[in-house]
Amino acid sequence: MEPPRGIVWGFCILRVAVLIDGGHTRVLARQAGYGYDPDYIEKIGHAAVQADETLLRILYYDCAPYSGKVRLPVSGEYKEFNGSDTWLRKLAAKNLFAVRLGVLKFRGFKPRTVPIAKAQLTDADFKPDFEQKGVDMRIGLDIANHASMRSVDRVVLITGDTDCIPAMKHARICGLQIVLVTFPDKPVAPELLWHADYERRISWPAQ
Repeated sequence: MEPPRGIVWGFCILRVAVLIDGGHTRVLARQAGYGYDPDYIEKIGHAAVQADETLLRILYYDCAPYSGKVRLPVSGEYKEFNGSDTWLRKLAAKNLFAVRLGVLKFRGFKPRTVPIAKAQLTDADFKPDFEQKGVDMRIGLDIANHASMRSVDRVVLITGDTDCIPAMKHARICGLQIVLVTFPDKPVAPELLWHADYERRISWPAQ
């Protein structure tokens, strides 16, 4: 557990950077019944900071929605995706925010239910399969940069991706503290907790 709120660690204010894995946070927020937009992301970022900490920056990692034309798996007809990154540009314009973008790759279609029991399949029986590329690498690089430059005392991390563990270990070796943010009734992989200094349980901000 963390030191109680209001207690100043070492009689100095701790500098923190908040790193938000957008794909992870979006899924949890929607499961909890909250809309996911730039204003709500901003609230989540600030809710992760305690009274004895001063915020350097909130770094947000995600992919722009997919844009492109693909062939449907049964009919062979073309479907066009017209994703917009307007909301990401709005988020990047907020105070103390920086947005780091990976790439969303189209990996084909996969069945909506398994096994497929229907004799006659249609395009509606399949959903597009997208994969984020480069997001975990960018999180790891920023953690490593903070560690090497000692620009913060703590990294407050919102993620469920165990690929971040090597960067977390490196930061701790360099003297930074890693705080892993968790939400009500949403457990994370125990490996992430093993390589964090503190678990910080926060409630979803009001919308």
